[in-house]
Amino acid sequence: MFWQGIVEFIQSEAEDHSLLPHTIMQLFILGISLVLFVVYAALILYYAISWTSIPAFKPVMGKGDKQLTLTIIIPARNEEQKIGACLNSVCSQQYPAHLYEVLVVDDHSTDNTANIVKKYAGKNVQLISLKDELSGGTLNAYKKKAIEVAVARANGELIIATDADCIVNENWLNTIAAFHHKHNAAFIAMPVTYDSSSTFIEIFQSLDFMTLQGITGASVHKKIHSMCNGANLAYTKKAFEDVNGFKDIDNIASGDDMLLMHKIYNQQPEKVFFLKSKEVIVQTAPMKTIKDFFNQRIRWASKADKFEDKRIFAVLLMVYLFNVLLLVLPVVSLFKNYSFDFVKGNGNRFHLSLFQFWLLLLTGKTIIELIFLYPVARFFKKSTLLWLFPVAQPFHIVYTVIAGWLGKFGSYEWKERKVK
Repeated sequence: MFWQGIVEFIQSEAEDHSLLPHTIMQLFILGISLVLFVVYAALILYYAISWTSIPAFKPVMGKGDKQLTLTIIIPARNEEQKIGACLNSVCSQQYPAHLYEVLVVDDHSTDNTANIVKKYAGKNVQLISLKDELSGGTLNAYKKKAIEVAVARANGELIIATDADCIVNENWLNTIAAFHHKHNAAFIAMPVTYDSSSTFIEIFQSLDFMTLQGITGASVHKKIHSMCNGANLAYTKKAFEDVNGFKDIDNIASGDDMLLMHKIYNQQPEKVFFLKSKEVIVQTAPMKTIKDFFNQRIRWASKADKFEDKRIFAVLLMVYLFNVLLLVLPVVSLFKNYSFDFVKGNGNRFHLSLFQFWLLLLTGKTIIELIFLYPVARFFKKSTLLWLFPVAQPFHIVYTVIAGWLGKFGSYEWKERKVK
């Protein structure tokens, strides 16, 4: 009936010779929006089904389990406020202490980060100074270089990466080791959550990040594209070496996680997994200001066109275009009091303005995303935040469009460095 109404509208306008160019454009935008919405809704529902199909992992460490050696790598730059809490959690693991080491790579910190790390020397924590490893000059990807240096020194068979502002569970290593043992995994993506307060900017980030985490788990489990977060991932040292580490992607500022994951996936797709367990959820800190938030998201968006995995690029492009149209529709509706004439099943007619159509699209998008987010929020124990999701929706659309554009054509500042 909806499409019938559009056809009748076009026919009547053509007969009256009043089908103006701007009307054609509005019809074009309307049609594209419907197509994108249908594709977007189908994708999100697929993610929802895929997330719920991921089996929750519960480790059972038997006597015959292999004693796996682990190396935890933590790049750090000016993290004096958080590195202590991070190391306290990492050094409080239930995993045998003689089987894991912690390598903290100080990336040219100008604060007290290095001195704090040195205090943990007695707990098998080693400090590596990145500036001592560089021969001079500047880089565009300091974090990749820090990880590369640490992997070269690692004694562990399995590399586990996290960030200096993260807190881990005491069973983090036990669970990862058991999962690796069971699946012989080459690469493991794991869940991350924000430890947010009651401020709107932090709640907004929690909702947005939770969505990304749900999509990460679903896509990795179904092997439809490679996604992960550098705050919580693991890979074998052999897998890293087999793909020559960050070679060919070491000039890209971001992507120490997803770009590496895709390289390993290309070689061993059957050995790439998502570990769905509350025992391995890593807590990280959200950005405190809007400026920092945008810098982070622009940094993430900057690698979008660098993915060799064209499946994820296609998804990102579709999502971006859908959000652009949701931003454009209400603006276009301001130029004319424009409406479609639709026919109901009983023959009655009703009018729907372009602005009303936009509201329907926005409502549909919100409902579909809530269906997806509900089981994800339960996993992260953040179901109460979903009440604020509809309020956050318009802000999410605006930031997606801005961050996506600047990620491609702008620059950003990260860790007191200007990056293009």
